[in-house]
Amino acid sequence: MTSRYERISAESVEAVAGMTAGLASTIAVHPLDIIKTRMQLDTSPNPLLNSTRSVFGDILRNEGPTRIRALYRGLSPNLLGNSAGWGLYFLWYKQGQDLVRKTRGYSREQKLTNVDYLMASAGAGGLSAVLTNPIWVVKTRMISTSSATEGAYPSMIYGFKSIWQTEGIRGYFHGLIPALFGVTHGALYFLAYENIKIWQRARNGKDELSNTDTSIAATLSKVFAGTATYPSQVVRSRLQSYDPALKVQRKSLGVVRIMRDLWRNEGALGFYKGLIPNLARVIPSTCVTFLVYENTRWALPRIFNDGMAEAKTAL
Repeated sequence: MTSRYERISAESVEAVAGMTAGLASTIAVHPLDIIKTRMQLDTSPNPLLNSTRSVFGDILRNEGPTRIRALYRGLSPNLLGNSAGWGLYFLWYKQGQDLVRKTRGYSREQKLTNVDYLMASAGAGGLSAVLTNPIWVVKTRMISTSSATEGAYPSMIYGFKSIWQTEGIRGYFHGLIPALFGVTHGALYFLAYENIKIWQRARNGKDELSNTDTSIAATLSKVFAGTATYPSQVVRSRLQSYDPALKVQRKSLGVVRIMRDLWRNEGALGFYKGLIPNLARVIPSTCVTFLVYENTRWALPRIFNDGMAEAKTAL
């Protein structure tokens, strides 16, 4: 009977907390993700602040069948990608830290160095980026086109099937190179996040942080990492886009060619198209993600393990 009441593992806690956080944050800010992607794919040399309002207004006026459905087009792959991505990331990030401790012979009380955090984060980010890239290809193609556009993907499953039929397995990995470069985002983020939490604990004189402290740490870290690595998102979106009229990927120019054309035709600001809605998206998204993550990670062992202990005692 005891096998029914085994304690929940630390890895399971990390995975469930990450998936829950990813789901909550994605639903909260999905419309801003659509605006950001549309701006990233706009090749006109518009100023950085010129398009946010017009893109939002255009979606509300011209796409449907209702405004809510227009603002939440592509939600399914976004939910799947973020829940799976965050779940895998937090799972492997925790395992990466454990591996670093074991490899370096650290004691359980010994703190990891900045390099240790970077190694754990980069490894977790690289693995999750490869496994979730097919989801992001479908998501990019759905949210970059209106549902009324001829040849646009009507659903996530249709998108997966269409890519397989027209582009083969390689089609699922468009944009993987800038996505892997974007792993530095996660590494920079967690480097900043862990250090800000250490500073907050020292300032507060206690180990547990409040929700406000967690939100501040998450927001500052996200703004820092997001701004530093944002150009890779623009390049990735352009690699993953496709021509809905032809139902195939747009002519692939490669990472170097896209970066060169961006610089020549749109200037330095071209690499930061969509940054404003992205920051408007990631700040509340990050706060929601890490509040849900930290609180789920705190509550889950207490709910599950304490409940199991009571049930075991009753037997």
